[in-house]
Amino acid sequence: LLGKHKAAIDVYEEAQRIGIEDWEIWHNKGLCLMYLKHYDKSVECFRRANLIQRHDATFMQLGKVHTLQENYKKAIDVYLEALEFSPENPEILTTVGLLYLRLGENYRAFDFLGNSLTHDPKNPKTILAAGSIIQDHSDMDVALVKYRVAAVQTPNSAQLWNNIGMCFFGKQRYVAAIACLKRALYLDPFEWIISYNLGLVHLNTGQYASAFHYFSASINLKPDFPSSYMYLAITLSRLDDFENACSAYEKAIEMESDHLFHLNYSITLFNNDELER
Repeated sequence: LLGKHKAAIDVYEEAQRIGIEDWEIWHNKGLCLMYLKHYDKSVECFRRANLIQRHDATFMQLGKVHTLQENYKKAIDVYLEALEFSPENPEILTTVGLLYLRLGENYRAFDFLGNSLTHDPKNPKTILAAGSIIQDHSDMDVALVKYRVAAVQTPNSAQLWNNIGMCFFGKQRYVAAIACLKRALYLDPFEWIISYNLGLVHLNTGQYASAFHYFSASINLKPDFPSSYMYLAITLSRLDDFENACSAYEKAIEMESDHLFHLNYSITLFNNDELER
């Protein structure tokens, strides 16, 4: 608890030398090794703890170590094993759902998240994840009903207000969308996706100066997202800054060769009588 992980490990090893074989010693030793980023040794300790006595907390930490190593498949296997031990644990169900979401397996993710919500219907993390999948399938009204429940639990969640804002954007209610996104930005000014989304809404409503401001902010926070450069280029072309628009398109195409980037670039060139380019 004091952050003296190496000293704690020495104490746990001394306890093991005396002959105390307790799951908690292995579990806590694994935690210390995880904080010290000795992930392989940490995994071994958690496994030893589970051999003595299985606990949800140990499974959660073991899965977390695999997630930190970006070994998502192994993390899912650990959590699925944990679900055999306690199939109604909403935290584990949500974590598996989020990992499947990260792997792009939305239907499997939704199964686990829905299952989690039956046991804990007011968990804001689960609602946010399930709502985002519903939102991706363009069912904005159902997503908004879900988010309304989460807003009672976590009224100051920037991610929640960001998603609500984009629901309103999907429903073409732009004033409401901007209000929600600005609230999200106030709650977390360094979250790049909020600035990016505000840029999209302002571009859609023809407020190009504001769109330029938000896309620039988004690029400063996350310079490796190519779509930001494409939308910045569209905004600059609407502001009659042709040269900088071309530079932004070229930057986007350099990062990722997407047909949409080429299409928009060619439209901008055509509109500026650069037919040969």
